[in-house]
Amino acid sequence: MRPHTEQHLVSRIGWLRAAVLGANDGIVSTASLILGVAASGADRPAILVAGVAGLVAGAMSMAAGEYVSVSSQSDTEQSDIAREKAELSSAAEVEFAELAGIYEKRGVDAETARKVAQQMTTFDALGSHVRDELHITAMTEARPVLAAVTSAGTFTAGAALPLALAAFLPMSLVVPGQAVGSILFLALLGAVGAKAGGTKPLRPVARVVFWGALAMGLTALIGSLVGTSV
Repeated sequence: MRPHTEQHLVSRIGWLRAAVLGANDGIVSTASLILGVAASGADRPAILVAGVAGLVAGAMSMAAGEYVSVSSQSDTEQSDIAREKAELSSAAEVEFAELAGIYEKRGVDAETARKVAQQMTTFDALGSHVRDELHITAMTEARPVLAAVTSAGTFTAGAALPLALAAFLPMSLVVPGQAVGSILFLALLGAVGAKAGGTKPLRPVARVVFWGALAMGLTALIGSLVGTSV
């Protein structure tokens, strides 16, 4: 018999969130910036400078933000693990009873819960408490560097799409072409994210398109007003 292996979608939550968030922000922020500058009447070099600056600044901001945020989560996890390790050394019986109580609350009878707790304690006391009491697992463990690299990379990939439109579209089509192209990119991103997450694409696509279109529309309006006033 072949070994049975399972691939659960929940295992993708960490990297999928960072990837979708990074790419979405890359498209929306860079497209909005380009549209705002283009609507003000700027020429192509100014538009491209703004777009490249937005890409670099956005990627670094995403990396720094994710690293700081996830590092805080990691620090909290490590602090809790250290505290749990100390409690296992100073109050082993209390911790044992706590672990057995956790299993009882999950539907295991008292006698079996104590037996399971005893076996788990003998096998890996700290690991059992980290997993079952603190709910820290390989899938939920904070990884600051991975989160930062993923967010910066996907932001850059997302931002490159509207930047390419700004570089190659005729100047007369930069504003409408940027708007339409970026909305299509967002719709594609929403569909890909939904597919990776195992959900139907309609709602994710509608969400990213609505908020992206709103951001681009407002930025283009402001750019147009500023350009007219200047």
